[in-house]
Order: sequence, then C-alpha cells, then structure tokens
Amino acid sequence: MEIAIIADDTKKELMAEFCIAYCGILCKHSICATATTAKYITDATGLTIEKMMPGAHGGAEQIASRVAYNEIDVLLFFRDTTPAGYHEESYTEIMRNCDLYNIPVATNIATAEVIVRALDAGDLDWRLYVNPKSSRK
Repeated sequence: MEIAIIADDTKKELMAEFCIAYCGILCKHSICATATTAKYITDATGLTIEKMMPGAHGGAEQIASRVAYNEIDVLLFFRDTTPAGYHEESYTEIMRNCDLYNIPVATNIATAEVIVRALDAGDLDWRLYVNPKSSRK
C-alpha cells in the first residue's frame, strides 16, 4: 500500500513515536512524507521514506496531487489543532480528495492506530483494486 504522512510542526515528535511503535507494519508498505516529517521518522525508525518538499514549500501540494490522482491508499495526517494556519487551503483540498476517492485518513493517533492495525490485518486490501498505480501489487 502507498502511505502518505504529514505532521504539523507540533505533531512531528508524536508522529515519530507512532512510527516507532508500528515500524514492523509500516516497513511492509511504501511511504512518502513531507521533508521534515520524513527526516524525523527516518532518524527514529530507519524506515525508507520518499521525501517530498517541506510542507510549507510545496510538499503538502505534492501529496495533494498524489491523492488527487488516487495514488495514495492511506493518509496519516497529524494536524495542529490551533486555528487555521497558512496552509489550511492545501489541507482542505487534501481532505476533500480523500473523501472523493475513499482514502482512509487518520488525523490523530487514535485513528492512525486503527488504520495501521487494519492495514496489518488486510482489512484495507480493497484499496489494491481501486489504486492500480500502487507499487505493492
């Protein structure tokens, strides 16, 4: 499966800790992430992650583009809960496209755990049929 990861600055440590906990599952999938988030996760876990540009410099848009082309199977998106930030418009577009293409999204650690466990159990294998571009097929 193709997993995209985005974490706002205040959530990067939490995302890295989450990835440490689920490294055994995540290593079985292709992962892309915005640059700083990818560095946090790679440094903490050793996972191979395709680095996009930094989120504020186009990385969120790169992931949004993959979502728009239905090339992402799961999005782990730990967002800051403070009022709208400078890239809220990009985030809204990503979420809209996830809804459009039925891409499971986790916006906090609780839903991320449910989605990653579902990945491990094979409960999201239906995505293999709706995402023909996945490199894991």
